Amino acid sequence: MTSVDLSGKTAVVTGSGRGLGLAYAKALASAGAAVVVNDVDAEAAESAAKSIADAGGRAVAVAAPVGSSETADALVAAAVESFGGLDIMLTNAGVLRDKVLWKMTDEEFDTVINVHLRGTFTCVRAAAVRMREQGGGGRIIVAGSPTGQRGTFGQTNYAAAKAGIVGMMRTWAMELARNEITVNALIPVAATAMTRTIPFFAPHVEALEKDGVPLPDALRRGEGFGTVEDVAGLVVFLASDAAAQVSGQAIGIGGDRLALWSHPQERLVSFADGGWSAEEIAAAWPSTLGRSPETVGVPAPQQ
Repeated sequence: MTSVDLSGKTAVVTGSGRGLGLAYAKALASAGAAVVVNDVDAEAAESAAKSIADAGGRAVAVAAPVGSSETADALVAAAVESFGGLDIMLTNAGVLRDKVLWKMTDEEFDTVINVHLRGTFTCVRAAAVRMREQGGGGRIIVAGSPTGQRGTFGQTNYAAAKAGIVGMMRTWAMELARNEITVNALIPVAATAMTRTIPFFAPHVEALEKDGVPLPDALRRGEGFGTVEDVAGLVVFLASDAAAQVSGQAIGIGGDRLALWSHPQERLVSFADGGWSAEEIAAAWPSTLGRSPETVGVPAPQQ
């Protein structure tokens, strides 16, 4: 079996002061990697790094908001100065500013795009520069979302950012292949502060957090919804030698479910000699492409 031991590797994990990011950072450290913990909250970042060190791992904290090139460069520099290099970049930092389209402000849109989309771009660019300079390949893991794959009511900004991240991932997988740098997106579903706002999940998340009540099989298997720790195994795998040939993929994980998301592709095709006029499309649509339209939205949980 190919090793998932990360001893001697160094990882940067953005947004890792709590939640999914903290679970990722702890899992990478447990597998042997040194970790640069990043969070906009300095206290959360320091606490996360301390928890890793207390468990026998190696970690340093960098408190800074992602988005700017300055933060991205500082995170890479921290990895190099503290641990001698950079092998793994995991972009997880994110915020929500949910509103329906007609109520969403420019600021609410721009804030989410800056943290998720621009923050992923700047951090991955800085990581790619360093990895290419030092040689030896590397691992880049970006965080997508079911919302970016399917859409969710009230999340124009978040859906756009997460769809854009997966689109960039596919391009980067091609651009960095020659350097033996893999690039993949994970599509997690887990009990977090974000999913706590979904009414169907809320009571289960509250029972898990307050009383340690395990999530039921209907969620873990039926919805692919579990704890943050359930997601971390995919991160360690993608960061390891075992995933050396895995790149350009969007991989879902949550609860008991592991899934490969498809890439967008033509599903139905019709032809007309000389091309299509508007009238010809209108006449042909019901019996051709209109027979099986694509659905939108993340499927609602089964009650």
